[in-house]
Amino acid sequence: MYDVAIIGAGVSGAACARELSRYRLRICVVEKEEDVCCGTSKANSAIVHAGFDAACGSLMAKLNVEGNAMMDGAARELDFPFRRNGSLVVCLREEEQPALQTLYDKGVRNGVKGLRIIGREELAAMEPNISEQAAAALYAPTGGIVCPFGMNIAYAENAAENGVEFQFDTEVIKISKKGDFWSLKTSKGEIEARYVVNAAGVYADKFHNMVSRKKLHITPRRGDYCLLDRSAEGFVNHTVFQLPNAFGKGVLVTPTVHGNTLVGPTAIDIEDKEGTNTTQAGIDELLRKAGAAVRGLPIRQVITSFAGLRAHEDGGEFCIGELEDARGFVDCAGIESPGLSSAPAIGKMVAGIIRDLSHAEENPHFKATRKGILDPKALPRGQRAALIKENPAYGNIICRCEMISEGEIIDAIRRPLGARSLDGVKRRTRAGMGRCQSGFCSPRTMEILAREWGEDLSEITKSGGASRMIAGRNKYIEMRKTYAEI
Repeated sequence: MYDVAIIGAGVSGAACARELSRYRLRICVVEKEEDVCCGTSKANSAIVHAGFDAACGSLMAKLNVEGNAMMDGAARELDFPFRRNGSLVVCLREEEQPALQTLYDKGVRNGVKGLRIIGREELAAMEPNISEQAAAALYAPTGGIVCPFGMNIAYAENAAENGVEFQFDTEVIKISKKGDFWSLKTSKGEIEARYVVNAAGVYADKFHNMVSRKKLHITPRRGDYCLLDRSAEGFVNHTVFQLPNAFGKGVLVTPTVHGNTLVGPTAIDIEDKEGTNTTQAGIDELLRKAGAAVRGLPIRQVITSFAGLRAHEDGGEFCIGELEDARGFVDCAGIESPGLSSAPAIGKMVAGIIRDLSHAEENPHFKATRKGILDPKALPRGQRAALIKENPAYGNIICRCEMISEGEIIDAIRRPLGARSLDGVKRRTRAGMGRCQSGFCSPRTMEILAREWGEDLSEITKSGGASRMIAGRNKYIEMRKTYAEI
């Protein structure tokens, strides 16, 4: 019996878990995938929105502005990459400037600080590659960029360090009320809890509708992205948006905290809640729209494309709160953009709801800080040399594109909620995220995973489940020989 069961280990679920661990509660997080950050949280724009776009008076607007303001402190406490690079909403035609003013007025009413409308001359000075058609822009200095993997993992690891239990590869099949507690039938048996937090992303409507007469409907909204190599670093300095439309904030071009340039997303409503396939038409549309706001986009530097799903609730609003007809069941649903930006505030809000319902006492042993994986590249030369002398694994480079060492990969595997797959290592260390997209480093990373977990190489997967990388040792030996020749 748990006090709280959280369904979903994305950034919202992890933030809820971390904030709830401030109290004397027994908490578990139930996740159908093999790791945290396997859904919407792993494939998004990595943007911390300023908060000027959400409807005035909405919960989305409130939590966006609050979450944005909390991001500096969260990044310091939990040691994940975050930078306030500022954002620009570009107006491409003179006749659209009234819409820019409307967006400015909305941002002021939402409480966004420092907003300014700037003219063509100042805009071109800030962004030399801006389109020649750009007439003006809304500048939001509080906008930022973050590592979505790092943020999600940081919240989850800190929650685990504070006693939260995580159950992976565990799919919730049915939820029912039994007296004064909830029963979760899962693929690995029954879980009982006094309270349930529904943070299941695109599946949140499924669980809501199991327990409530007032139905919820979430549409998976697919967004295609292209990621450019670090050689394109500096192409833009700020996050460059175009004026938003009915499907959201439109295609953006932005730097990332790791030095890449990201372009996306499209917005295509689909039925398949697992439909993260990219399409040629989607990528073509993406690059065409991005090219309207900036000139000379170096599309030959694209190293990968991917798609993510946003959990779009029909009303376009966050659905957070205890259900009137299902007491003890708390929705954290419809968390689409700006969900990542709002996550710190979402976690705080949900924890407050559960605290008030349960009359939970504060946890005197709560640890607010967490330290991320040591990056030898960030150390002064002398300290790095001393580290390698003490532990030679930090001098053994596994991923040449991102210069990731064996020591970092071992740390990623051994730390709380350690990586069990190639994607798990990638999200924690960036090994495999460079130009060759793991073409060189995957065999060595697989060897380290097999050694650390005491498993046969044939059991190592790309992303859990049936995604095994090799069919047998002979096949692996052939692959290693090929890579050695390359």
